[in-house]
Amino acid sequence: MVRFERIRYKPVPVRELLVEIKDISELMIDLAYSAALYHSHPIAEEVLELEKRVDTLAYLLDMNAMIAARDAKDAESLVGVSVVATAADKISDAAGDIAGLVLREIGVHPLVREAFEKVEEQLTRVVVSSHSILIGKRIGELRLAVRKGVDIIVLRRNKGLKINPEDEEKLHEGDVIVARGAPLGLGKLEKLAEGTTRELEG
Repeated sequence: MVRFERIRYKPVPVRELLVEIKDISELMIDLAYSAALYHSHPIAEEVLELEKRVDTLAYLLDMNAMIAARDAKDAESLVGVSVVATAADKISDAAGDIAGLVLREIGVHPLVREAFEKVEEQLTRVVVSSHSILIGKRIGELRLAVRKGVDIIVLRRNKGLKINPEDEEKLHEGDVIVARGAPLGLGKLEKLAEGTTRELEG
């Protein structure tokens, strides 16, 4: 039996919701194709988590738009916002479909994957374990771009989501990190997050 999450209304500016839906949908495209090309189940799973987030945001946007419409003129001006949000939601659904193919073991041809393995930048998704030295450290102090050639582009904590998190953001146990960068640097970040490596410079 399918269970639906109850979404409670909260006042959020429609523009803010629309921007977040757009940003997440764009990110999901990159993640979905990366999951397919490298047959990455963790990245595919992250795409599906982000799809849920977009669905929630789209629902909140509809509620806030309805409340914001005081008359026919307001309603007419908000139609365009609803159309754009619906289009972005469809993009996120398509990205979710691609991720679903990966999880169902329907991958791309090995020759295509081999060609893309030569791409300089890739993506990874990892969870910060209880043994990781990353816990309690600010993203900025890690200097990942300089040390590893890697940037954290998504930080998900429980139901909270931050795209391109600030340098002052501290990492906690259980945080889900999505990072972009050179394959070697991404591998080192994975080990740091998993706690198998405890040398930041390593």
